[in-house]
Amino acid sequence: MKSPLRSFPSAGTSRRSALQKLSAAALAGAAASAAGWPLRPVAAAPSAPRLITVGGGITEVVYALGAQDQLVGTDTTSLYPAAAQATPKVGYMRQLSAEGLLSLRPDAVVAGSDAGPPVVLDQLRSAGVRVELVNADHSWDEVRRKVAAVGRAAGREAAARELQIGLDARWQAVMARVQAAKAPGPRILFVLSHSGSPMVAGEKTAADALIRFIGARNALGGFQGYRPMTAEAMAQAAPDVILTTTQGIEAIGGEAAFWQRPELALTPAFERRASARTLVHLDALELLGFGPRLPSVVERLHNQLVRS
Repeated sequence: MKSPLRSFPSAGTSRRSALQKLSAAALAGAAASAAGWPLRPVAAAPSAPRLITVGGGITEVVYALGAQDQLVGTDTTSLYPAAAQATPKVGYMRQLSAEGLLSLRPDAVVAGSDAGPPVVLDQLRSAGVRVELVNADHSWDEVRRKVAAVGRAAGREAAARELQIGLDARWQAVMARVQAAKAPGPRILFVLSHSGSPMVAGEKTAADALIRFIGARNALGGFQGYRPMTAEAMAQAAPDVILTTTQGIEAIGGEAAFWQRPELALTPAFERRASARTLVHLDALELLGFGPRLPSVVERLHNQLVRS
């Protein structure tokens, strides 16, 4: 495997350093203004590491760093920005194939800690591929770990540090705004209904963390992970607001069809279903991906659902 740390002629190093500084400054400014990030790639050395990313939030970091020209493959959850959808796909994150990954000749694979199967990751390491696994704990530090891991794997550590400075500043500003809210937030229930029976989110989930970040309360507690959306669960939760994904709303046939589920009739949210603040949905990756868009998502939901 080729190491991302190499010696280059001084002129080339100076040029790359200047490009990285310019890019990092632009990215930090974009993060501070919640404007997103440049989609144009930042010049990399011809021998820059070839990357495969597994996890939509991780792929977003690659684009935030302007390192998309180094991407040779992504998993099926990598759908943002739109350009990521055109990259060669290596399958679902938990059902990877060593043959498929190695056929793309990657120097490094950056993935969430739930990627696998583990034997496939071991085969990659045995083939000389650098494997960076990012632990998911639904915290701001998770986002920071993704930025650092992509920076290391892509050979863009300086740019990653500068990006993180901008993202940290943005996150701190949003958290200060959330903490300044005086009234307790609404009781929010997260419903996952992409296919099959709808599920509701308890503790130790990305949805639970997001609800708390915006200054609201998870309407369900006392269990970890997801449970089926039953009439009993709805009566217990008594949510003021239903939060779900746009994909879930589309799968069920729209908002009107969503409200037709009999379990929801038992909730305060159902009684106020005509309000735009009662059923809120966002793209699944944007909502639960814990990538560099997280500060903007938290700010938007806080302003919509918590601040009057």
